[in-house]
This record gives sequence, structure tokens and C-alpha cells, in this order.
Amino acid sequence: MRMTTRDDIEEMIARIALRDRSAFAALYDATSAKLFGVCLHILKSRSEAEDVLQDVYLRIWQKADGYRVTGHSPMTWLITVARNLAIDRLRKRRPEPAEASAAADLPDTQPGPEALTIARSERSRIDACIGELEHAKGEAVRAAYLDGVTYKDLAQRFDVPLNTMRTWLRRSLLKLKECLTR
Repeated sequence: MRMTTRDDIEEMIARIALRDRSAFAALYDATSAKLFGVCLHILKSRSEAEDVLQDVYLRIWQKADGYRVTGHSPMTWLITVARNLAIDRLRKRRPEPAEASAAADLPDTQPGPEALTIARSERSRIDACIGELEHAKGEAVRAAYLDGVTYKDLAQRFDVPLNTMRTWLRRSLLKLKECLTR
């Protein structure tokens, strides 16, 4: 079984907008585990997450024609639908007064499931693009921009003049930019 791509998901959403039930079933099969995880993370209740997941797919069926290919990931759209409905369900809960005031005082500093999913997706794209560079240049880019190693230290590590290292990094960044915009 092949992995579902961004283009596959965009095509399914477009077909769902035309009321294609087989595309809807395929989208459910391809995305329900991830969207259930988003709902479960927010709600902390399996039964509520299952209920919200049903609402998520109902909303997708109703609003598929509102999704436009904007250059953003279709998974971002799907995750946003799931996240918003899960948060709506969470808000409908009636917390105890003491519990509510204590929770209101604590800011949530952790990234949400949507942000984590997007970050993982972007990280894998970046890793794939770095993998397209020559090995030494890919290592230099990782060291400079992910580990904070100075250009001077990199030039010594790879036994090249400092200006050569600057050129490697500049050209490598241009290749990365090109790769990421494909």
C-alpha cells in the first residue's frame, strides 16, 4: 500500500466537494487516525474524541467545496477542522468553579497538535531536501543552521578556506529553497 500524498488528499477533497462517496471513504481511511489523535489529545476522552471525529467528517463533507488549494497543506485544513471542533466540545464542558479559575491562570505554552503535525511535515521535507545535497555540503548546512557551528569552525572541520565555506552554504541554501518550493 502506498503512502497517501498531499496531491492525493487534495484530489479527494475536490471529489468530496462533488459528493463522491468513494473519495470520502478514501479520505477517512487515509486521515482518520491522525485526526482522531488530534481530538483525543485535546479532549483526553476516547468516547468524546470518537464523537467529535464523526462531526469532523460531517463538516468535511459539508464544507469540502470551501477548501481551496492555497499552497497550504490539505492536512492543515483537516487538522484545523478537527482541532476547532474538539475545542468547541471542550468549551461545552462545565468545569467546577475552582477548577475553571485555576485552569484560567495557567497559560498553555506547549504547541498544539496542529503545530506539531505541521512541524513534523516540514521537518521531513527539509530533511529530504538536505539529502539531495552533496554529503559534505548537507552536513555543513546542518551544522551551521541546526547546530549553530560557526563558518570558521566549519571551514576548519571540512578543511576548506572560509570563503569557500560561505559559498558552499549560500549555494546550498539556494538549492534548498528551490527544493522546498517544488
